[in-house]
Amino acid sequence: MSSVTQLVQQLIEIGQSKQINSIEAYASQVQELEVEVSDAQVENLQKAAETGVGVRVLHNARLGFAYTTDLSSEGLTKLVQEALENSSIVPTDQYYSLAQPQPYEELELLDRESWDTVSIEEKIALAKGIETAAKAYDRRVSKVRMARFSEQMYQVALANSYGLTASYAGTGYSASVLAIAQEGENTETGWGFNFSHRLAELNPEQVGVEAGQRSVAMLGARTVSSQKADIILDPAIGAEFLGVIAPALTGDAIQKGKSLFFDKLGQTVASSIVNISDDGRKLAGAAAAPVDDEGVPTGETPLIVNGVLQGFLHNIYTARKAGVAPTGNGLRSSFRGRPESSPSNFYLLPGNKPAAEIIAGVQRGLYVTSVMGMHTANPISGDFSLGASGLWVENGEFAYPVRGVAIAGNIVDFLKSMVEIGSDLKFLGSYGSPTIRVAGISISG
Repeated sequence: MSSVTQLVQQLIEIGQSKQINSIEAYASQVQELEVEVSDAQVENLQKAAETGVGVRVLHNARLGFAYTTDLSSEGLTKLVQEALENSSIVPTDQYYSLAQPQPYEELELLDRESWDTVSIEEKIALAKGIETAAKAYDRRVSKVRMARFSEQMYQVALANSYGLTASYAGTGYSASVLAIAQEGENTETGWGFNFSHRLAELNPEQVGVEAGQRSVAMLGARTVSSQKADIILDPAIGAEFLGVIAPALTGDAIQKGKSLFFDKLGQTVASSIVNISDDGRKLAGAAAAPVDDEGVPTGETPLIVNGVLQGFLHNIYTARKAGVAPTGNGLRSSFRGRPESSPSNFYLLPGNKPAAEIIAGVQRGLYVTSVMGMHTANPISGDFSLGASGLWVENGEFAYPVRGVAIAGNIVDFLKSMVEIGSDLKFLGSYGSPTIRVAGISISG
């Protein structure tokens, strides 16, 4: 941690030497490894590392920003000067501010047992194990694409001229694979993915099995007639839906009027069983951190409680504009970006019923395992129309695989039509969902 903490302190000192009263420095160092195998051979092995810093200067109610990877004394001095100069061309805004120092609790994000102790050969073996498990699931799994293991170690430090200092380090490991099943001339694909901050908790073999299982289950898929029926969302698909909902619950989207939840605070926007939160301290999610990228401590922010919209996700700027406290959701894409109001670990709280019991209670419906076109959902109106595939359910049992259908509706209507939520919460990156049953959705064959 010493290198990034020293960098931000050096930047603050440079700012103070230039009589800058409000300056913030953010530094990150990221090391990454990715291994991809095919037919037990390494197709791709990449290692990368990058360290960079970003500076914000608040001067005369104008906020200037600049970043660099030049970490020399001259480069850092030039960076501070550039941020100061940029502040002069930005319009004044009374809501600009930097974070005040606050105590925060550390998180155990760094895998000290595995980082730098597991060899490259062992990591290649992990990637090969994903492929082997997918092929071993069923003889019809004829090929595997993109059997991938990746890891990342990151160090982050922040400081500002108000006395704030914060730093943390973490690791992230992921396994993914696309399996291809073939029977006759019918070919289907299935995907598997897993993430953990600790290597020992990653299950590469299960990822392969999941992909093989999904691909084989879709063999012989057919369409169904157009109708209204229940749909059951696999947790991964539920997480994709949440990925559409989350940006609409940010302070920035609300204040710009670019959200389907605009002007709905305190109103019922979902079924009474729906509870949605954002929690930057939830270790199951990939975005866990003790502080956000402005230095504000993270924590749980209830957004929808028993179906009622309770609040939004704020960075310092949108919180000041709304007259509320920041929620620890000032997040940057990297040191190259400014902290925007963004979701961290965004998830639908689980219910008490196992997924198998939810499926057993469906007389007629579609268990959705794949969707296409999620990015086309309208974030303002909430309207969506998606290609979908999955397994048709009859009398509580899987009857046959289905593809070539579309599901359509409105996100608020969709939230209000949720009738059952499973106990099997799973995270897909930083979005988490259990199994969800939604009543009366339009299915077009």
